[in-house]
Amino acid sequence: MKIVAIVQARMGSTRLPGKVLKEVLSRPLLSFQIERMKQSKLVNELVIATTPHGNEKIIQLCEKEIVPYFVGSESDVLDRYYKAGKKYEADVIVRMTSDCPLIDPVIIDQVIQMYLDGNYDYVSNTQDRTFPRGMDVEVFSMEALEKAFEEAIIDYEHEHVTPYIYLNRDKFSIGQYTQVDDKNDIRLTVDTNEDFLVIKKIFNELYNEKPNFLLDDILAILEKYPEWKEINKNIIQKKLGE
Repeated sequence: MKIVAIVQARMGSTRLPGKVLKEVLSRPLLSFQIERMKQSKLVNELVIATTPHGNEKIIQLCEKEIVPYFVGSESDVLDRYYKAGKKYEADVIVRMTSDCPLIDPVIIDQVIQMYLDGNYDYVSNTQDRTFPRGMDVEVFSMEALEKAFEEAIIDYEHEHVTPYIYLNRDKFSIGQYTQVDDKNDIRLTVDTNEDFLVIKKIFNELYNEKPNFLLDDILAILEKYPEWKEINKNIIQKKLGE
C-alpha cells in the first residue's frame, strides 16, 4: 500500500499573495512545511501539486528540496489531485494545503493510522474541529478520489477536492479524528498578514532550539505569550480554499 501526501500549492492568494513562499528565518514557509511533512513515519511519498501559471518559484523550490511535483488544473483541484494520485501510483492520499507551515507530523500519522485501523474511505480532523486551524489533515482512498472525480458535477466539488466524498455519507464511510482538549479557537494557518506575524513569532521562538517542535510545544509557547493569540483571533476563515 502506497501512501502519498499531496499538498496543493500556488502563488495566487486573494488575501496574502505569495504567502507560501514568504520567508521566516531566511527560508520560505513551504520549505518548513516540506521539512515537517517529511517527518511523517507513514507517508511514503510527498508531492507538491501546483499549476502552470505563475508558480515557477514553487517548482524551483521543489527541485531544490528534491521533492516531486505535479502541474495540473488551476481551478479544478479535484482533477489536479486525481491526476497527481494516478501519476504517483497512490493507494491512499493524504491531502494537505500549503498554508499550514506548522503542521505536526505526529498528527498527520495519527489521522493516517485511524484510516488504516478502520474500515474508512475518508478520515479527517477538519469536519468536527478540535485541532487548531493549520493542523488540517484529510486521508482517503484512491478509489474514493476516483469516484469523486467521475461523479462530482458541482463546481464547488471540483474546486475543493473532498466535498463530494464527505457530503455523501451514503456512498462513503467517513471517520473524524478528534481530541478531548478542544483547540479549535487557535489559528496556526497563514491566510493574512496577521496570521503570518503569529507564524513568524512561533518559528523565531522555537525553531533554532528545537526544529522538530510539535503542537504541544506551540501550545506551550502560546500559553507563555497569550497576547500572540490575540493578533489573529478575529480573522474570519475563508470558505474552503487554497
